[in-house]
Amino acid sequence: MSKGLLIVFTGNGKGKTTAALGMAVRAAGHSMRTLVLQFIKGSWKYGELDALKRLDGIEIRPVGSGFTWKKDNLEEDRRLARMGWVLAVEAMERGDYDIVVLDELNIVLAYGLLPVQDALDALQRRPGHLHVVITGRNAPEELLAAADLVTEMREVKHPYREQSIRAQKGIEF
Repeated sequence: MSKGLLIVFTGNGKGKTTAALGMAVRAAGHSMRTLVLQFIKGSWKYGELDALKRLDGIEIRPVGSGFTWKKDNLEEDRRLARMGWVLAVEAMERGDYDIVVLDELNIVLAYGLLPVQDALDALQRRPGHLHVVITGRNAPEELLAAADLVTEMREVKHPYREQSIRAQKGIEF
């Protein structure tokens, strides 16, 4: 049976976006088209942006402005989240892609920048062949219940906490 899956990568450990991008690379190897919308990541230079531009079949677009939890005013993030969500819904409805990755959408939903029910409704309306991968900490329970596959990344040890080693190029960004 072939069915578009709803996949959620969540938890406080590292590797959620990396797992989703690994799926995008695997799909490209099968000539599948993937769209990656990055809801939180903004103007930083992330290695995946340049790397994925070199692969046929993967389109990646940042639609956020940076790390929401460090801001005093969330209105700009709310506006960008709505704009990004419109792009996501249009992409899902058009059917041009085999996989749509909604990177950090869980954070957007957890902060109330988009209503969870709106996301669930659009995900239910997606074409039957379309795989959707959603990443980010704090995935809402309703999304976890609706998903076909859920993986929780659990932090066991982290170099920042253990040794005060900051984020490193090629590892975290």
